[in-house]
Amino acid sequence: MEELQKLFKGNQKWVEEITSSDPDFFKRLAKQQKPEILWVGCSDSRVPANQIINMPSGEVFVHRNIANQVVINDVNCQSVIQYAVEFLKVKHIIVCGHYGCGGVIASLEEAEIDGVISEWLVHIKSIYQEYKSEIDAIESKQQKLNRLCELNVIKQVKNLKQSAPVIKGWDEGQSLKLHGCIYNIEDGILRDLKISISGP
Repeated sequence: MEELQKLFKGNQKWVEEITSSDPDFFKRLAKQQKPEILWVGCSDSRVPANQIINMPSGEVFVHRNIANQVVINDVNCQSVIQYAVEFLKVKHIIVCGHYGCGGVIASLEEAEIDGVISEWLVHIKSIYQEYKSEIDAIESKQQKLNRLCELNVIKQVKNLKQSAPVIKGWDEGQSLKLHGCIYNIEDGILRDLKISISGP
């Protein structure tokens, strides 16, 4: 338990900092969440959603997995999307990837990984195959990886468009926009990939 004490102390410090500037913050937060954004991001510890967009707790509903995938038959991801669209009535769903993504690197380099991770990375490998001629034409290995990270985000936004909860939301007249962004860990900058979809 000693190793957890750092976490508890950090939590206490965080609570003190928040309540010193806003004594009622947690009372308000406990009443209800009303985020307007669902963030689908990577599980990478260097890409914390709220922190990189400077938004407080309660403002962003977050789903994270390896390489920010939106897989149509993934009940975990799809249930998050359904809850966000149907019950929270979010107005925006953002897929955020990042340069230097381990899942993308493993897919492009054909790393030998066993188990369920290998099955998960099949989705990214299929994106590489779809855009193979474009990616292979890039000389720099780093730029190849960067481009696949971008194409992965674009593909996931397109997958979102086919998600049943999103289609249902649009059919019912809900204002809902889908977006794709990419985060650069090296400079902390979030970039718009210029893919936004506001209807079927």
